[in-house]
Amino acid sequence: MGVPAFFRWLSRKYPSIIVNCVEEKAKECNGVKVPIDTSKPNPNEVEFDNLYLDMNGIIHPCTHPEDKPAPKNEDEMMVAIFEYIDRIFNIVRPRRLLYMAIDGVAPRAKMNQQRSRRFRASKEGMEAAEEKQKIRQEILAKGGFLPPEEVKERFDSNCITPGTEFMDNLAKCLRYYITDRLNGDPGWKNLTVILSDASAPGEGEHKIMDYIRRQRAQPNHDPNTHHCLCGADADLIMLGLATHEPNFTIIREEFKPNKPKPCALCNQMGHEVKDCQGLPREKQGKHDQFADTLPISEQEFIFIRLCVLREYLERELTIASLPFTFDFERSVDDWVFMCFFVGNDFLPHLPSLEIREGAIDRLVNIYKNVVHKTGGYLTESGFVNLQRVQMIMLAVGEVEDSIFKKRKDDDDNFKRRQKEKRKRLKRDQPSFIPGGQFSPQALGNRSSPQAICNPRQAAFEMRMHDRQNSMTSASPNGSLSLGGGIKRKPEDSDSEPEPEDNIRLWETGWKQRYYKNKFDVDASDEKFRRKVVQSYVEGLCWVLRYYYQGCASWNWYYPFHYAPFASDFEGIADMPSDFEKGSKPFKPLEQLMGVFPAASGNFLPPTWRKLMTDPESSIIDFYPEDFAIDLNGKKYAWQGVALLPFVDERRLRAALEEVYPDLTPEESRRNSLGGDVLFVGKHHPLCDFIVEQYKTKNTEAVDIPPELCHGIQGKLTLNDNAVLPDQVVQSPVPMLRDLTQNSAVSISFKDPQFAEDFVFKATVLPGAKKPAPVLKPGDWEKNNSDGRPWRPQLGFNRDRKPVHLDQSTFRTLGHTMPRDRGMPGMYPNAMPLGAYGSPYARPLMGGQQQIPKLLSNLRPQESWRGPMPLFQQTPQRTTGAAPLLAWNRMLQSPNQFQPAQYQGLGPMGYPQRPEDRMDRGRQAYGPGRPYPLHPPAGRYSWN
Repeated sequence: MGVPAFFRWLSRKYPSIIVNCVEEKAKECNGVKVPIDTSKPNPNEVEFDNLYLDMNGIIHPCTHPEDKPAPKNEDEMMVAIFEYIDRIFNIVRPRRLLYMAIDGVAPRAKMNQQRSRRFRASKEGMEAAEEKQKIRQEILAKGGFLPPEEVKERFDSNCITPGTEFMDNLAKCLRYYITDRLNGDPGWKNLTVILSDASAPGEGEHKIMDYIRRQRAQPNHDPNTHHCLCGADADLIMLGLATHEPNFTIIREEFKPNKPKPCALCNQMGHEVKDCQGLPREKQGKHDQFADTLPISEQEFIFIRLCVLREYLERELTIASLPFTFDFERSVDDWVFMCFFVGNDFLPHLPSLEIREGAIDRLVNIYKNVVHKTGGYLTESGFVNLQRVQMIMLAVGEVEDSIFKKRKDDDDNFKRRQKEKRKRLKRDQPSFIPGGQFSPQALGNRSSPQAICNPRQAAFEMRMHDRQNSMTSASPNGSLSLGGGIKRKPEDSDSEPEPEDNIRLWETGWKQRYYKNKFDVDASDEKFRRKVVQSYVEGLCWVLRYYYQGCASWNWYYPFHYAPFASDFEGIADMPSDFEKGSKPFKPLEQLMGVFPAASGNFLPPTWRKLMTDPESSIIDFYPEDFAIDLNGKKYAWQGVALLPFVDERRLRAALEEVYPDLTPEESRRNSLGGDVLFVGKHHPLCDFIVEQYKTKNTEAVDIPPELCHGIQGKLTLNDNAVLPDQVVQSPVPMLRDLTQNSAVSISFKDPQFAEDFVFKATVLPGAKKPAPVLKPGDWEKNNSDGRPWRPQLGFNRDRKPVHLDQSTFRTLGHTMPRDRGMPGMYPNAMPLGAYGSPYARPLMGGQQQIPKLLSNLRPQESWRGPMPLFQQTPQRTTGAAPLLAWNRMLQSPNQFQPAQYQGLGPMGYPQRPEDRMDRGRQAYGPGRPYPLHPPAGRYSWN
């Protein structure tokens, strides 16, 4: 669920929930990377039992990254996904379970948002391509220089949807990857791996939550299991709280705004496409050896500790003098429910509640004031008490008018301050300030200036500013001069163009204008307003049930683009909140027809695709070529509402009945719903049990013996396409060889089943141990009693002593630490010392062999330490040999990995296929290229 600004608000209000991840880096010896032994203790000083991967948060950045060149073909995308999973696994190091969940067919309520996203992505992609081509022609017409346009098919990210060939191939590649890791990585030795691919219905994160709920209801479940969930969506925080597991952590990428991106036309840094001037590329290095190297910093990860968030919430939600017994777990459920009002994937947020305006804090304050009158909590195990919710919403409705007026006043004050700031800067600042390493720096600033990435572009800007200044000096009033007329640029204006707002919520009559403009009805139409409110109330009940019990209905959806006002929630206590039972999800190809625009029809069978484009099609109105976007009081288009028609399920199914016979056997297979697959290696206690099932050819489902699988329970069924020991596993990626010595095994897995009306209790399980408190007294008010500046805790160990660096140390680091392309010093474009040898070589001692640096495994905050200086090392008695430094001792240790065992291995350590298969590509993306990844499989031997 994408809740804009939710994580930013949460991390600022509760800063101690964030912990930076410690990641051990692979060492490199003589050009060979030594793999990381993930069976060793976790360097983050915490051990995790289960790791859950919301795979769509991995697939998207690996297939179409924003901050680095995109993979050239589908094979490179798969290898990039493998590398990403390896990084996460290296950081977390789970000991019991790895659960990989890809988004399958979503409920109808989610499909509406998916439809909006995919229509927008298609429209924005075509507009960007047209603008790029237009600017390219203009630059070439002026005599500019641009590299030849690369001929390759544009990757349509809409193919990351269940039912496409891409998702089917991804499932095959992940099965290959899991099998390879189980065969060779010691960290996977006793691990149970469950893969829920796109054929299994349900969103990835909710398939994970459903698995946790069902395992918690089993008698053999360990209540002190430490869970770690990987994903970037904000709803993962609410989902983690909804499990009521005491040890739950989320790992996600650290968001860094304003990351530099290369221009899509000239591939140079420092400007965007619209500002491209077509200047020749500056030579990178004396011999242009760094031409293809982009100054990209590796993405870092952070942990979000929900146990610490629970500590914050316990202090904030505790209410004294209640007429009923206070229950912290129930109050957490109410907090999660109130977060739904500021936005979720299934309902639009209420007009009066904006998270940037402190809407959650306002709701919590109202909740604490009203809960004395409600006589109880708002929710219980995923079911809503509408009578109590009505009291909360009407209390919000009483202050709606003041909220709208304050929003207008704050907006006006912000614009006034920005206008004054622009005037002040224009008056006080010089006409031009150079950037990069020539920009002025404040005294005492710890950060060193960033080197100029494109000196030719910087020189061009200086010349243009000098030219403009000379012209303005000839004509001070900005009128026509001898050199021609000078028009005032739009960005120089004191006022910015604002989108027209016909609602004017801050003026009297806002409710009448809102319903007339958004719904095309009069506000006096009580029947229609009640219908909107009833649909919204149904949505609140459906979302909460979805979070705590699973999907209540696959067919329900909110049938409007806009939400009602909080003051309209009158008489909702008697509204029905039940949903039809026995509903079924769409099939994969049916979902594609419901969410794809006509521009993405190439992923569908030809006759199905024709329904999107044929003017005589009975459902042609579902696929408009253009559509309006209502900004709805926002500033940017991505914040607006896409006014797309809702898909009528009955009409869609009726149209598809005529083209179903045209499906090929392969398309029919991709259109069927599947299930989860369980993998184990030969050292796992469950391996022999599964192998015995295949030997006896038992076609009936059998229960997993919980004592053999860390208490995991469920049903096992023989799989037609199973991975079996001593059978060759074919590689779906041409650059990787087959696995000829396989010892892993796979089998179909199904979660424990319960009756349809079974209620999973939202409470802490008996026997669960409350984690040790993390927050200290100063964490509540963000101050220290001794007057020292307050800082949030770093790391999982609250007693770790932080290391202090003064300003002189940071200045030293600025000149010695690698920057951008890994070059030493502040000027990455200069040739490094020892360039005729290795640019990263150390100064050698007498008789010592040249060895690359081995500092890649140090944490960023500890990388300044480096290897221990010689004068601090313990003297060793050697006869005529060079002193054994740290990196020498590692190379000479008999227990370390030898380079010889990696000879002939390709990317990721997989054995290379014959050369005749190296040039094969997929989906016309062009030939593959070697992907620089570390070697994994077949590199350890267990005896």
